[in-house]
Amino acid sequence: MLYVAVCEDDSSLLANIKNKVQNYFKEKNIMAMLETYDRSDLLKYDIQEGKYFDLVLSDIEMPDTDGMKLAEQVRSCLPDAIIIFVTAYLKYAVDAYELDIFRYIPKSSLDEKLPRALDDVVKRMQSQADKSYLIQTATKIEKIMHKQIIYIQKDGKNAMFICTDGSVKKVRKSLSDVYKELHSEDFVFVERGSIVNLAQITGIRQDKILLSNGVCLHASHTRMEEVKNRMVIYWSENV
Repeated sequence: MLYVAVCEDDSSLLANIKNKVQNYFKEKNIMAMLETYDRSDLLKYDIQEGKYFDLVLSDIEMPDTDGMKLAEQVRSCLPDAIIIFVTAYLKYAVDAYELDIFRYIPKSSLDEKLPRALDDVVKRMQSQADKSYLIQTATKIEKIMHKQIIYIQKDGKNAMFICTDGSVKKVRKSLSDVYKELHSEDFVFVERGSIVNLAQITGIRQDKILLSNGVCLHASHTRMEEVKNRMVIYWSENV
């Protein structure tokens, strides 16, 4: 399931973009949930409150929050979201590039360029599908890229994800369930209560594993041997 937001203050154009995006995903047999916003500040507030989107299509010149400021907010709260600007104002192209905008589609070329852009969105999503973990709670859905996870630690009945940006994400699952769902050889148990990302290990000293954020985790002798073996495989494949 892809989560898509479309933001455009022109109601007729908003409906047009929505229909084109819905038809595209329907033709590709891709499950997608679309939400439309005719006010950029409403989308901004939803994102600030933890609403998750894989893809955001937005105009630039809008009342309330303009598209550039909206993109900054999206990038801050959803660093891995794909942003596409659909706009008539080409003068913003350079600034859009600096915000890591995925595509820049002139409204006059919507029919031609939107499907191509969505093709590339799908390709990127598919290439990253096995490199992210989806956290779903009663109030929000959030995707964490594997590269953002430093380690995962047990906290009662919860699994706590400690991330590279300093944030901590919580999901009410056992570590064994999380480990199975990660489905990646880049993660390994270092003790019963901790899973580490091999990419985030900076050193090993006796029974201690040093991580990129300065945290030092203890590992049993058996676990340490497994960590070392897995590190050898990881380095041979990634260095």
